[in-house]
Amino acid sequence: MEYAEFRNDEAPSIDDLPPCPVETTAQLIGSKWRLLILRDLMEGTKRFGELKKSVGSISQKVLTSNLRDMEKKGLVVRRVYPEVPPRVEYGLTDLGKSLTPIVDAMRAWGEGYLDRARRTSWGGF
Repeated sequence: MEYAEFRNDEAPSIDDLPPCPVETTAQLIGSKWRLLILRDLMEGTKRFGELKKSVGSISQKVLTSNLRDMEKKGLVVRRVYPEVPPRVEYGLTDLGKSLTPIVDAMRAWGEGYLDRARRTSWGGF
């Protein structure tokens, strides 16, 4: 089926990026919502409603804003199908997919932290 695809393949100006690579990464994915959006899109393409449901208590306005900014930064691709009502799907670009090891490392660290918290008292760390 045909669709219109919206993505940003233009490299950002180096003047717009912080000099520290960690700060650059944090600027791109550092919000709670962006990490959850990335986590869910790593499973595959999702429609807006599916993302809203899987991300959790995010408002429609905040989800839209984050998706548009992630699209602008080249992490997310938006596909609009010419149907009534319009069908819109979101997926990760190759650049967005390249963040998989970072999100996987965060997942592994979080699982270890939760496991340790379950086995010890809070002050026992």
